[in-house]
Amino acid sequence: MRLNTFYSYLLITIASIASGCNADKPADDQHSGKHAVDDSKSAAHQTLAVSPDKRFLTTADGKPFFWLGDTAWLLFSKLGREEADKYLEDRKQKGFNVIQVMLLHSVSSTNVYQDLSLVGANVAKPALTAGNDFKNDEAYDYWDHVDYIIDKAAEKGLYMALVPVWGSNVKDKKVKAPDAKLYAEFLAKRYRERWNIIWLDGGDIKGCDGMEVWTTIGETLRKNDPNHLITFHPRGRTASSQWFHQAAWSDFNMIQSGHRRYDQDTSKNEKLHYGEDNWRYIEADYQLKPVKPTIDGEPSYEGIPQGLHDTLQPRWTAADVRRYGYWSVFAGAFGYTYGHNSVMQFYKKTDKKFSYGPKEEWTTAINASGATQMKYLKDLMLSRSYFDRVPDQTLIAGKNGLKYERLVATRGKDYVMVYTYTGRTISLNMGKIAGDQVKASWFNPRDGKTTLIGEVDNAGTHQFDPPGKAANGNDWVLLLDKI
Repeated sequence: MRLNTFYSYLLITIASIASGCNADKPADDQHSGKHAVDDSKSAAHQTLAVSPDKRFLTTADGKPFFWLGDTAWLLFSKLGREEADKYLEDRKQKGFNVIQVMLLHSVSSTNVYQDLSLVGANVAKPALTAGNDFKNDEAYDYWDHVDYIIDKAAEKGLYMALVPVWGSNVKDKKVKAPDAKLYAEFLAKRYRERWNIIWLDGGDIKGCDGMEVWTTIGETLRKNDPNHLITFHPRGRTASSQWFHQAAWSDFNMIQSGHRRYDQDTSKNEKLHYGEDNWRYIEADYQLKPVKPTIDGEPSYEGIPQGLHDTLQPRWTAADVRRYGYWSVFAGAFGYTYGHNSVMQFYKKTDKKFSYGPKEEWTTAINASGATQMKYLKDLMLSRSYFDRVPDQTLIAGKNGLKYERLVATRGKDYVMVYTYTGRTISLNMGKIAGDQVKASWFNPRDGKTTLIGEVDNAGTHQFDPPGKAANGNDWVLLLDKI
């Protein structure tokens, strides 16, 4: 009988590393993003696809899919079965539908049961035991445990966004392209029949740090698994589009806006230098050709020190993660990924090694305010017509604010939404939707409740004053609906 023993894992490194990285070069063709699906399954339980206009994701039958992700990087390594069940059920109940997790944190990874992931730390040699099955409590290996968690997530309607191998392993020359090809073939063939898989190539890394390996993994996954979406999880304050926008295997773009404050973003050599303005990354991706969906796959985590490494720095709060969410989605993203310092590493007080000074165990942190508030963003975006939504900053009358004062606007055919982080006055150009008058309301991102303002004239400019005193975190969404 196995004992649950402590798994000592490597420190997660997210800090910026300067390097001369070039953008991608055009590929010969562009993968359409339209993948085959298993029509025998219900619509909610089918492989995702890119929408016809290439801006959103859909379920197999064309229904809207708003990606609400949670970062659970060390799920396969740190949690046993019962703990994994508890975590997945909690995320289901809180409205999350995508779990971002790494298959290999390091090439010497083991899980909580002391099962080794690879033979000789070689990705080409997964440690498999013939005849083992996770359904047998006394006989299963590392990959059987991964299977168990993926299938348990499927039971709960959750998609698993899988990072094959964390980027630091490739940067440190521990993974070679020929071995990566064999490993990607193994993964694709093992999981291509499961409906709830999304592939995240990379893993907190610039595409140019191991370009041959990342391209090999992406191309091999696509060749052997035509049914699942693929993207690249990049380094902090970078976007996958810098290297892979034209790649035939990449279905959508992902940014990592990162964990630094405006004054901490001093990496002058970076192509993108936006500070906390994650909406700028989305706006940049939105203008690229060919059109691809885009998302912030790692903004600042709730409960993590600002800037990451100095645990005496202030911590990012629920208000901050709300701001990143509404800013990015209203700027054109198809969804949003939330994260918490304690949850992403499944911190326990008995851990001897951990990252970024977590202050509470993961079992408590899953109930952090930001985690409970993310569903309100998802519910709001699904409450109105979906595929006609576009970002539209021409709605904002006069001069927009900078940094936290920034207003970000989006609209559909029959509605307008404007987000303010500070509760500042919103001056709006009316007449963007039909009707002599429109119904105006305030939506509260903290509790998901809507308060009616009334009917207002739909011409000229109009000022709307949110409830409460203007201050950081007094955030509101102005809603205008066609009558």
